[in-house]
Amino acid sequence: MPANSEPLSLAEQVAHGPIRITATAEQAGQRVDRFLADTLGTVSRSRVKTLIDDGRLRGDIGPITQPAEPVRAGSTYILDLPVPIPATPRPQPIPFPILYEDADLIVLDKPAGLVVHPAPGNLDGTLVNALLAHCGPGLTGIGAERRPGIVHRLDKDTSGVMVVAKTQLANDALTVAFATRDLDRAYTAMVWGLPQPLSGEIEAAIARDKRDRKRMAVADQGGKFALTRYRTMRAWQTSLALLECRLATGRTHQIRVHLASTGHPVVGDPLYLRRIPAAAKAIGQPLRGQLLDFPRQALHAASLGFKHPRSGRPMRFEAALPTDMAALLDDIEAQLPGG
Repeated sequence: MPANSEPLSLAEQVAHGPIRITATAEQAGQRVDRFLADTLGTVSRSRVKTLIDDGRLRGDIGPITQPAEPVRAGSTYILDLPVPIPATPRPQPIPFPILYEDADLIVLDKPAGLVVHPAPGNLDGTLVNALLAHCGPGLTGIGAERRPGIVHRLDKDTSGVMVVAKTQLANDALTVAFATRDLDRAYTAMVWGLPQPLSGEIEAAIARDKRDRKRMAVADQGGKFALTRYRTMRAWQTSLALLECRLATGRTHQIRVHLASTGHPVVGDPLYLRRIPAAAKAIGQPLRGQLLDFPRQALHAASLGFKHPRSGRPMRFEAALPTDMAALLDDIEAQLPGG
């Protein structure tokens, strides 16, 4: 903003973001979420709480992570409002691999790197944009307006099998199936180290990481119950293992968080692999470098089984490892003796 220009009004700040608000003595002691909602007037308290959970609020001494934190007189609060997302995503002709399609649903093999639905930072170029172009206007209005047909999701850099609803009947039935776990999902994960025991369960509640709101973490208190079952399909000494993981619950980043919490993070994971694993020291070059430089989490939704929402017929679909994970597996087999 030019030096001689007038400061933005609060309404203009709401339109452009981020918003800077300095608390008065009369406002001191309030919950910060209530203070911001009351001051802004156009942003609900629940919306403010979501923005705080997403790490979008800063104070004089750094990030604010608790909506109940008391307001301090004279303190300046900076709320970063994301760019508004269009209510209805636009169709875009983006190709994606289709495993099966009928009048009610599509089963696809989502490529790594493809975001499932529009969100701040990814307003288009998503699977939803591609689905709208593929299915036509009939998909609009199926389920959530901004996520038509989406009954479950995979992280941007996780590849593999997804099912999408094309009718409201399919949307409702599949939503219930995912909520009640009345289906079968298996993931393939390449992890550092060798889990002990080789097969088992990881039961640990998951909540948002208090120090980094983009991450999830195993919660000592509170959090949501989470259970992951795993078995080791292949191991290379005690350095690497290829796991099959099955979800008994469906929390955000569940497999990635659970495996990292046991000391066996997924190879290439940008959020939960923060340092060179001890297991890497036993692996010679150039394989060690390939593993450490793998550009995404080596996690793949390998299969999905469910009952067809209209006929009730059991259906099961599989997706082969994508080329990057398959090539990495070939290099491991060639360069590292099996265990």
